Amino acid sequence: MAHPTKKLGTLSATAICGNDITSSCLYVSAITIGYAGPWAFVALAMVAGLLFLFRRIYGEVVGALPLNGGAYNVLLNTTNKTNASIAACLTILSYMATAVISASEAMHYLHALLAATPVISATLLVLTLFLLLNIAGISESAVVAVVIFVIHLSTMAILILAGGVYLLIHGLSTAALNFNAPLPGGYGFGTALFFGFSVAMLGVSGFESSANFVEEQEKGVFPKTLRNMWLAVTAINPLMALVAIAVLPLATIGENKEALLTFMGYEVGGQWLGTVISVDAVLVLCGAVLTSFVGVSGLMKRMTLDRILPQFLLKENARGSSPRILILFYALCVSVLLITNGKIGAMAGVYTISFLTVMAYFALGNFLLKIKRSRLPRPESAKPFVVALALLFVIIALYGNIKLQSDLLVVFLQYFVPAIVIIQILLKRNIILEYLVVVVTSFLQSVNDLARFTRLGLSRTLRSLTQQEFVYFTKGDDIASLNRVMMYVQENEITKRLKVVSVKKPGEHVPKELINDVKVLDRAYPDIAIEFVEIEGLFGPEIVQRLSTTWNIPANFMFIGSPGDKFPYRVAELGGVRLII
Repeated sequence: MAHPTKKLGTLSATAICGNDITSSCLYVSAITIGYAGPWAFVALAMVAGLLFLFRRIYGEVVGALPLNGGAYNVLLNTTNKTNASIAACLTILSYMATAVISASEAMHYLHALLAATPVISATLLVLTLFLLLNIAGISESAVVAVVIFVIHLSTMAILILAGGVYLLIHGLSTAALNFNAPLPGGYGFGTALFFGFSVAMLGVSGFESSANFVEEQEKGVFPKTLRNMWLAVTAINPLMALVAIAVLPLATIGENKEALLTFMGYEVGGQWLGTVISVDAVLVLCGAVLTSFVGVSGLMKRMTLDRILPQFLLKENARGSSPRILILFYALCVSVLLITNGKIGAMAGVYTISFLTVMAYFALGNFLLKIKRSRLPRPESAKPFVVALALLFVIIALYGNIKLQSDLLVVFLQYFVPAIVIIQILLKRNIILEYLVVVVTSFLQSVNDLARFTRLGLSRTLRSLTQQEFVYFTKGDDIASLNRVMMYVQENEITKRLKVVSVKKPGEHVPKELINDVKVLDRAYPDIAIEFVEIEGLFGPEIVQRLSTTWNIPANFMFIGSPGDKFPYRVAELGGVRLII
């Protein structure tokens, strides 16, 4: 496979994921005001505070395991493929909903500017353009993302400053009326703040995206993307809600919630500012579509390398992108758009629950990392109390959204259940093929030739799956640890061949107990042929690469135990080697 040599810098990486999270100000202010009234800025500030906690949570997880995949990656290296695949499904659904909703909303803004714009056709065109842009390569995508990001931040700064000037001229009479008005829905202050906080969490979608393409970033860039996104959200979202409350009556905000910032631009700056904000909305929402394509590409490529998705998706072009993965995601987005006939309101439920659940999985993954991979070096660490507090608030937000719109859960399940069923079928395809062999033999006995031919085809497919070898590098583990390795391989991988490799320094001898333990396990697991291999050298990236090339075994199919603080390499430097004990 070809790989891009040029990594993304801080600005490029921030722009790719930042367009998604900063585009939230176009809708989250109006939604939050609808539930929290004039106190929406407090709810949005609370969300910014929660995001500050998640900065360290994400930093620890991705710093310890700097590989593409986000929540999928941490669960894969701390639990098993089944749990990891659930997180992956949720992330893919979140990206799919983000891409479709963002493209559609962008074209609705364009339709407001140019009434002749056909929304559905234009949405299809946007999805197609960003498909082609991503196929052209991530560097080309980053240039477009940076331009959009800079324009958007500049436009939002102008709008906030224009609002400040408007207040200096007209005073705070509107703000006083809004703060003295009854809260929406007749809620008390606490209830209004609870629901406001819950819906305001939608304003941080995209914060997880940087973790899904961390391998495409230069070293040290990832934590900076988290910092930059947090700063942008903290500065823009609460301020935008506060300006809206100060210059517009609550009733007017409710009447213009679909395009609140555009209306506010007309109010505080005139025709030109309203038009500029509408154009900016089109651009930055399209930028969120780009975020979805980049994030899902990194995740699905990692899933394909781990043999969850079919291997033919791995084909790369000269620019290092994976067209087949991108086309598959594009097809999913287009099918959703056509099935809903452009009325994508139902996708909001998928988007809400998927995104918040992925955040919860990141917090759980952080706990698992502390418990199961405590010796794994990491650049920073989140205190357990902080992780627990962050997880609690995400669960509260998830409950609040479902409480407000209980039908969201039903819509979410309609998309999630088929997706996870398909993934589970792919995970267990060896067992399904074995059952099919039995079924074919049973039902086609009367047609012997057809039965023999079909059974032979299924057997060949099953054999090709199970002949893939896997490798475990042992440090001299006891038999209990080696048995845990065998249990993991048996439960999570489709194989009948495992090499147990001991890398020893010149002059060292492998303990006889280790060799005897491997022989015992070879007899205890008759379905998996275990081969013990001794190699002289120092374990590290060079040996992993050499063995991967010599044995034709991808690094993703090689396992190690959790390294200690004295291990001289980062896990990412081993090329995808996985932690399983």
